[in-house]
Amino acid sequence: MSDKLAAHYSEILTILGEDVSRNGLLDTPNRAAKAMQFLTDGYATDLDTVVNGAIFEADSDEMVIVQDIEFYSLCEHHILPFIGRCHIAYIPQGRVLGLSKFARIVDMYARRLQIQEGLTKQIADAVQQVTGALGVGVVMEGKHMCMMMRGVQKQNSSMITSVMLGSFRRSQATRDEFLRLIGK
Repeated sequence: MSDKLAAHYSEILTILGEDVSRNGLLDTPNRAAKAMQFLTDGYATDLDTVVNGAIFEADSDEMVIVQDIEFYSLCEHHILPFIGRCHIAYIPQGRVLGLSKFARIVDMYARRLQIQEGLTKQIADAVQQVTGALGVGVVMEGKHMCMMMRGVQKQNSSMITSVMLGSFRRSQATRDEFLRLIGK
């Protein structure tokens, strides 16, 4: 796949008016292909592999929050980056998830062509699925290059999305506690 992607990048550069044989661009198609494969490697990963059995019995039923998980994704509309932070909360029901797995879940879905709204829901659904939690809340804050570099070119705009499942959706107090603890 890398050779095929590199050939397409070479063609794109040529269409843009570049000389792909000039010194600075000699290996650019290959580098761009490798970068795109890395940035979209979420398609080659599944939830079971990411979690890797790191679900542990626990007697906790209080809210657990993992905040400020950085993410980097590509918008499916322009294939431009959007970056930001993800905050995840859940209320365990006899099982907890290994801490690093939250970041791995975020990365798995972020490394696919996305819109932030869909990314937020995919993460919430995944955490719910693997933990069986009483509730899951996910808030994502993103800055979108498609809005900053082109189009309206607004540098200080950001997007906040949230998905609340189970007790986070049903209970205003639970939702408020989560949002207060992450400073929203």
